[in-house]
Amino acid sequence: MLPAYHRRVLLHFSLALLSSVLLALTFPRFALFFLAPIALAPLLFALARTHDAWQRAIYGWAAGILYWALLCHWIHFVLQVYGGMGVWGGWGCFVLFALYKGLHLAFFSWLAGPLMSRAYAIPAIAALWTGLERTHESFGFAWLDLGNAGISMSLPVRLAPYIGVYGISFVFAMVGAAVACVLLRRPRTWLLPLIVLVGLWALPPIPENMPATRTAVVVQPDVPTDAEWTDLLQERTEQHMVLLSEAIPGPLVIWPEMPAPLYYFDDPTFHNMADQVAIDHGYLLFETVSYTAKNQPLNSAVLLGPKGQEIGKYDKIHLVPFGEYVPRFFSFVNRITKEAGDFVPGKEVKVLSAGKDKLGVFICYESAFPDLVRQFTKKGAGVLVNLSNDGYFGHTDAHRQHLLIARMRAVENRRFLIRATNDGITAVIDPGGTVVKALRPYQELAAPVHYGVVHQTTFYARHGDWFAWGCLIVGVGLGLWNLRRKAE
Repeated sequence: MLPAYHRRVLLHFSLALLSSVLLALTFPRFALFFLAPIALAPLLFALARTHDAWQRAIYGWAAGILYWALLCHWIHFVLQVYGGMGVWGGWGCFVLFALYKGLHLAFFSWLAGPLMSRAYAIPAIAALWTGLERTHESFGFAWLDLGNAGISMSLPVRLAPYIGVYGISFVFAMVGAAVACVLLRRPRTWLLPLIVLVGLWALPPIPENMPATRTAVVVQPDVPTDAEWTDLLQERTEQHMVLLSEAIPGPLVIWPEMPAPLYYFDDPTFHNMADQVAIDHGYLLFETVSYTAKNQPLNSAVLLGPKGQEIGKYDKIHLVPFGEYVPRFFSFVNRITKEAGDFVPGKEVKVLSAGKDKLGVFICYESAFPDLVRQFTKKGAGVLVNLSNDGYFGHTDAHRQHLLIARMRAVENRRFLIRATNDGITAVIDPGGTVVKALRPYQELAAPVHYGVVHQTTFYARHGDWFAWGCLIVGVGLGLWNLRRKAE
């Protein structure tokens, strides 16, 4: 039989991993959103009973590694199949990814233990979690935040137009800390901070059934991501995009991000084809390669007008690691696309005007950056458009995860959001985060979709992530102060 100390360590380690599993079950494929408010409780219970700081960090690191491995299991598939790394190379880089991403939860756990012994444990833990969650945007790979699980919860989601997804994360972390305090038999007075949650009822409900009076044609070509791109195949694909577009009338045609780059500014034949689509319909929005003054390639969204003229262009700011650039310390990793490692980021958020409609167009992975998307709205965009190629995800859960992220952007900004993707999920999301129309994935389709234009800006769109950054300062500050007190 194991000694008491070893049994205790095993119990705490198991509780930390249980939180990982609960967090992963919260999101697609399982989408058990109701688990979000309690998912952190087992980990926090274990941290409160662990006095050694490094032991807490190890628990957190193990939990973080398992969580990111479960949530983003599709990454090894991307690297193996499309990165050309083979089985062992794909798994090796996937393990490195999980080890790196797990450090966030290790740092959280290192600081959270002492906070769980304070009367202000519930708001302090919530602030620490929320603040560190905001740093995912700044350090490497942003994806699902805990608050994304609240997209269909009528009360927590009311916070999104005011303080973004991070406000919902704060609520869920508060509840998780409260559950842990109850299990630890902390004084009932420690639960008093939960009173602030009553304020959720005072916030306006998320609007429903907003009018959708505009029409666009979205094209989902379902182009194979693993095709061997020759000049002939490229030309046939471009011609087919035109045929799909011409099959349905509509004033605005939207093409997705494609597996093979389009070269509007280099290829006269494609240039003329795209111009003609715009002339026939009114406007054409598509993704193409453009160039800086120094001839460096950019991943750009271009809008053409009724005369086939270029109206505006937005250059992608947040590039995909390993897809559009290779991080400096991972130069040994094969490129997922032939252009990867060559693209440079854009520098300016631009709104594109299609007649009276102002479009906030962001490309693929940029939907995971709330602060970027809200700047389009702040600059006057009345509708949001996401051009994406999710084909590199294969038939994995990442498609639904990406859609879930986009739904939160619609709520934060109170805008209709049109997603045009290569193989799905092509959809229209209303300002309440509801998918009002979705095309069948993995099929070649073109369809008319209806959307509306909203002109009022939300508090979050105007003021950004002040709440999340404030949480980072308060949470880390209190954590370090209590860690020092514990050591004295």
